[in-house]
Amino acid sequence: MIIGIIPARYASTRFPGKPLIDIQGKSMIQRVYEQASQAKCLSEVIVATDDERILQHVQAFGGKAVMTHPDHPSGTDRCWEAYQFTVHGLQFKNSETTVNSKPETHYIINIQGDEPFVAPEQIDELGAVLDGSVELASQMIPVSDHEVLFDVGEAKVIVNQNFEAIYFSRQVLPFLKGVDPKEWHQHHTYYRQVGMYAYRSDILEKITKLPVSSLEKAESLEQLRWIQNGFKIKMGLTSYESHCIDTPEDIEKVLRLMAQ
Repeated sequence: MIIGIIPARYASTRFPGKPLIDIQGKSMIQRVYEQASQAKCLSEVIVATDDERILQHVQAFGGKAVMTHPDHPSGTDRCWEAYQFTVHGLQFKNSETTVNSKPETHYIINIQGDEPFVAPEQIDELGAVLDGSVELASQMIPVSDHEVLFDVGEAKVIVNQNFEAIYFSRQVLPFLKGVDPKEWHQHHTYYRQVGMYAYRSDILEKITKLPVSSLEKAESLEQLRWIQNGFKIKMGLTSYESHCIDTPEDIEKVLRLMAQ
């Protein structure tokens, strides 16, 4: 069974109330929910929120939502709590959540709550690699542009022959000796990470208990904590781009991109 969970915080630093903004007649969280609900691989879609307004709004349009602790440091932690409530009937109460020490083995796909036009087919692509042996999974897309390759806002990923991540970095790796950096993408296949994360439920429990690692702190990339602690991340190829909304100005940009 694969459960789709959409973490949705109200108190975004750059865009407070972002999940509830109107995008052509529907809230952003409703658009994400409806897109995810079309994915064939998901048995259930749930919004995991820390705000009563989002909870009530999702329930009003017929979606399923659960309240989670307001102080989760990441969407990964919020997914773990929402998963427990969904499968075991546990929910945030008095600032603590009871943890079942032996969760059933399911998969959870963490669907970004700020991608209102996420393609259901992209979710199904990720779901297709979850064969029971895969611990963690994400997606990547080849880089064919110099500016994108050297954009430190983009996480690049190096994989082994089994398409498991070796390392993620905001810098460009590997370095190509004797080649003009503007031409690196023409001489080597570089990938950048896009899309979502998938977790096997037993692995999700373990990674939420890990302390911040030195590599994660250096690059500000949560997935490095998992690799540094010996977990494997399967990387699937996708042709779908991620179109996130981080600021009010991004709304028009995304709408223009989707109209092309």
